[in-house]
Amino acid sequence: MRPLTEEETKTMFEKLSKYIGENIKLLVDRPDGTYCFRLHKDRVYYMSEKILKLATNISRDKLVSVGTCFGKFTKTSKFRLHITALDFLAPYAKFKVWVKPGTEQSFLYGNHVLKSGLGRITENTEQYQGVVVYSMADVPLGFGVAAKSTQECRRVDPMSIVVFHQADVGEFIRNEDTLT
Repeated sequence: MRPLTEEETKTMFEKLSKYIGENIKLLVDRPDGTYCFRLHKDRVYYMSEKILKLATNISRDKLVSVGTCFGKFTKTSKFRLHITALDFLAPYAKFKVWVKPGTEQSFLYGNHVLKSGLGRITENTEQYQGVVVYSMADVPLGFGVAAKSTQECRRVDPMSIVVFHQADVGEFIRNEDTLT
């Protein structure tokens, strides 16, 4: 387990800023202690410094994971967010989308959100902006990318895609054998 390099940190923070903007600072400097990001086997983990000190007692080859997995770096050095980061992204999300109850199940099966299933959307959401998807009961379901801006969503037909699916809480069940 090692700290992220300058390039890795930049790549990861660019991806996180699509969803939470300037609130990245709130992830690191929290009132309950200092938290940090560490890389282990191409995966980025988020943990308190207290847990980090305890993890140093375990050898790298024996360590499976520590903290919360935020995502992983692909072989082409791109960063992919994992659904396990949702609990940390949701409170700080700048742009949100609420889906109707009938569309919740479709989204949790890995499908995109159509205009007919859109309940609400944050004002001034731009096209290709990262959004956190909520149920109408304000339960975070996953995250995606806005296919249309807020203004375009008002004018499109009901069968148009408004949010591209990226990750959802149903992934735990669909991909449980590969989510280590």
